[in-house]
Amino acid sequence: MQQIHFYKYQGTGNDFVIMDNREGQYDWLTSEQVNELCDRRFGIGADGLMLLNKSEDYDFAMKYYNADGKEGTMCGNGGRCLVAFAHKMGVGDGNLYFIAVDGEHEASLDGDKWVNLKMQDVNFVEHGPLYYYLNTGSPHFVKFVEDVQAVDVFNEGRQIRYNERFAAEGTNVNFVQPFENGIFVRTYERGVEDETYSCGTGVTAAALTFAGKEEKEYIVPVQTLGGQLEVRFTKTGEREFDNIWLCGPATLVFEGQINIG
Repeated sequence: MQQIHFYKYQGTGNDFVIMDNREGQYDWLTSEQVNELCDRRFGIGADGLMLLNKSEDYDFAMKYYNADGKEGTMCGNGGRCLVAFAHKMGVGDGNLYFIAVDGEHEASLDGDKWVNLKMQDVNFVEHGPLYYYLNTGSPHFVKFVEDVQAVDVFNEGRQIRYNERFAAEGTNVNFVQPFENGIFVRTYERGVEDETYSCGTGVTAAALTFAGKEEKEYIVPVQTLGGQLEVRFTKTGEREFDNIWLCGPATLVFEGQINIG
């Protein structure tokens, strides 16, 4: 049996197991063990697991695994939680630069629990008759609906995620309703294969598709099942966006030890 010292973080209900792996002490973790740790009945319980890794060129490197144990694409809320954790571990000066699977990221903290994370620029959005499809570090299918609370996110999301086009690689599926001066977003996440309380890259994708025709700076408040986020960005072309920031809370829930075989 190996003992793991872990931290549990959540960002608007999107929850993660995090380990400080800067000395490489958890490099032995297998995908089966990650899956076990993320299990909500037999493990710690989480939507994903992250390792805070050392980097020669950045403040740290982010390694992200989906709850199914497979290495994932970029996770926005995960990135924000890992920034909060890195700060807790004494990394950086409140402005951090890190490397993730989709490239380099910049982040800043407002107080202890609010993290602003810069996302990758988006240079293309596919716009179909009833949907948008774009990549914000992870692939996202976005569909606007009249009543987001009435949507069967699990079954409708699963149907799209496993359809002929997306089955092999998978996609995340977002259902979006304009709400007050922003949007309400619910997301089916691949790798979790269920609805999550919030999805950072999904919220980002939804906010970009909600922008008006004007090329200018936008601030979009976003409501999720797990709480409030905010997406700030500049629209630079018909389907082009830069200076994209995902902003919201990132909170330590608890830390502990667990033995794993």
